[in-house]
Amino acid sequence: MADKIEFKFDTQLLIAGEDLDEDEIFDYITEHFEGDSLLAVGDEDLIKIHFHTNKPWEILEYAQSLGEIHDIVVENMQRQADGLKG
Repeated sequence: MADKIEFKFDTQLLIAGEDLDEDEIFDYITEHFEGDSLLAVGDEDLIKIHFHTNKPWEILEYAQSLGEIHDIVVENMQRQADGLKG
């Protein structure tokens, strides 16, 4: 079995909205949620989020408050490291 991963869910999604600010979103996630490997990139209409966390539902809930979320992928990296399907 592989070493325990601190933040096991690789959480990725797109946020479609208006007047989105990737810096504000990055800062908010950093300040309010535990995790690592955060990326928040895009423009005022579409932001891609990538974040490793143990509570992906919190990220989805926050993102939903900003606009319409889609292309959501949540993978369990611990299962993958252990040789199982994520």
